[in-house]
Amino acid sequence: MTELRDLMVRVARLERRATLVGGLEGRDLSGRDLKGMNLSNANLKGANLEMADLRGADLRGAVLDGAVLTGAALSEANLKGASLVGVSLDRAYLKDAILEETNLTNATLKRADLTDANLWLANLAYADLSNADLKGANLRGANLEEAILKRATYSASTTLPYLSRSQIKSMIKL
Repeated sequence: MTELRDLMVRVARLERRATLVGGLEGRDLSGRDLKGMNLSNANLKGANLEMADLRGADLRGAVLDGAVLTGAALSEANLKGASLVGVSLDRAYLKDAILEETNLTNATLKRADLTDANLWLANLAYADLSNADLKGANLRGANLEEAILKRATYSASTTLPYLSRSQIKSMIKL
């Protein structure tokens, strides 16, 4: 814990919105205020970011495979091209988040708020979006192969990729 605090202090001295590109793999950052931080290309594999405040953070190209982001605030965060394979984003707040070309294979997003999020070309294969709020979300070009969308909510402004009737039935099975 002290090592992480020292790292954060050193980075803050260099610049307000620091770029952290390593040294955070597997760290416990739960509940931390990382609002607006530049974490582009950071290695956050397996990190615990439960309930962390990442609103407006730059996570472009970051690797968060296996990380825990349950209940995290990621509104307006930029995760373009990030890897979030197998992450837990249950009850996460992703309103207006940029998730273009993001790999969310096997991710769980149960009860996640993805209102107005941009998931253009995102890979959501085998992801669980049960009870997720997808109102106004852009899923155009997204891969929803074997994704679970049971009881997810949509609006007229939600853009979905073209799906066959059998794909739709398999995703919303009760």
